[in-house]
Amino acid sequence: MEDVVVIGGGIIGLSTAREVLVRDPDASVVVLEKADDVATAQTGHNSGVIHAGIYYAPGSLKARLCRAGERETKEFCDEHGVPYDVIGKLVVATDDVEVERMRHLAERAARNGIELRHLDADELREAEPAVTGKRALLSPGTGVVDFRRVARAMADDVTRRGGRVVPRSQVRAIREEPNRVMVATDTGEYRARALVACAGLQADRVARLGGLDPDFRIVPFRGEYYQLPHQRGGIVNRLIYPVPDPALPFLGVHLSPGIDGRITVGPNAVLGMAREKYPQGSVDLRDVLSYTTFTGMWRFARHNVGTGVREMRDSLSRRRYLGLVRKYCPSLQESDLRPYPAGIRAQAVMRDGSTAEDFLIRRTQRQVHVCNAPSPAATSAIPIGRLVTDEVLGT
Repeated sequence: MEDVVVIGGGIIGLSTAREVLVRDPDASVVVLEKADDVATAQTGHNSGVIHAGIYYAPGSLKARLCRAGERETKEFCDEHGVPYDVIGKLVVATDDVEVERMRHLAERAARNGIELRHLDADELREAEPAVTGKRALLSPGTGVVDFRRVARAMADDVTRRGGRVVPRSQVRAIREEPNRVMVATDTGEYRARALVACAGLQADRVARLGGLDPDFRIVPFRGEYYQLPHQRGGIVNRLIYPVPDPALPFLGVHLSPGIDGRITVGPNAVLGMAREKYPQGSVDLRDVLSYTTFTGMWRFARHNVGTGVREMRDSLSRRRYLGLVRKYCPSLQESDLRPYPAGIRAQAVMRDGSTAEDFLIRRTQRQVHVCNAPSPAATSAIPIGRLVTDEVLGT
C-alpha cells in the first residue's frame, strides 16, 4: 500500500509529491497522470510568467502563496538548472479610468509587500519606446520561465527521491474506506493511506469520483494567443500588461517576451466548448452539458453576458484583438499577429454564480482535492504543495 497517491501530473501535483518526499524520505508516493507525459494541460499552456503577486486580495491564499512562490520558483530553477529570466513587468494605464484603477492596484500591491515603481508617461516612453500610456507600474521582480521544464524537473526529483510517476493512468473510480483509499485506473488499482487530487480541468469530476458533493463546476475558458514575427522580437523588453478590470477574473491581453525569445500576445478569455481540446473550434458535448446544466453558470452568465459577447467578437476578429494591444503598443499591425497554440483555463464557478477568486481546497478524512488553482498557481506551486502536504500529513 502506498502512503500517498497523487492524481495529476501538472506542476501542483508534482510539487505536492515532491514535498511529501522531502519531509518523509521513506514515504511511498505515486503520481498518476492520464496523459503520456507530465505538464501537458494548464502547466504547459500559459504565458510562462513568474508573477510577483501584484493583483491579489491581501490576506488571500493567492497573495500569500504567490509572494512565496515567486522566490521559491527562482530558487528551484537555480538548484535544478532550469533557465529563467527576471525581466520585469509594466502595467500600463492608457486613460483616466485606468489611472484610477492603477492607484487602487498599487495600494493593494503595497499591502501585499510587493516592490513597485511608479512611472509617468515620459519615464514609460524611456523604459519602453514602443509602449504608450499615461502612467505605469513597474514590477522589477517579475520573471519568465518555461513551466513545462519546471514540472519535468520536479518529476525527475520525485523519481530521484524514490517516488513514481505513472503516465497513461486515467482514474476511473475512487473508494474511500476507513483506513485507506482505493483508486482504480487504466494501469491498475492503487491503495493508499491518503489521496491528493490536483486534477485541474477535471477537478470537479475527480472530486465527485471521490464521494464529494462539489459546490462548484469547472468551466473552461479558452485563452487564445498570437506570436510576433522574428523581426518584431525587440519591440518590448519587459512584460507589458494592461490595467485589469476589477470586475473580471482575467488580467487582459498582454505582451510576453518568453524565455525562448519569442513574444506572445494574449491571452483573451473566451468561454470554451471543451476542457482539454486545444484546436480552434473544438467541441466536447459532455463538457458543454456540464456547465449548461449547472444553475451557477446561468447566474454567472446573466451578470457577464456583455463581456462574453465582447470576448467572442475579439476572438473572431484579428483586427479587434489587435485593438486590445494597440491601446498601449500602437505600432503593431494586423500582419504581426501570427498563429500560436491556445491554452484553457479551469475556472471554478460556484452555485451562486460567482467565480472562485482564491485557491479552493476541499477534503475528506483521507482525501485532499485542489479544486480551483488558476493563475498564479504555476508561480505558487511550491508553497501550494507545502500547504497540501500539511493537510495530508496533518501538520
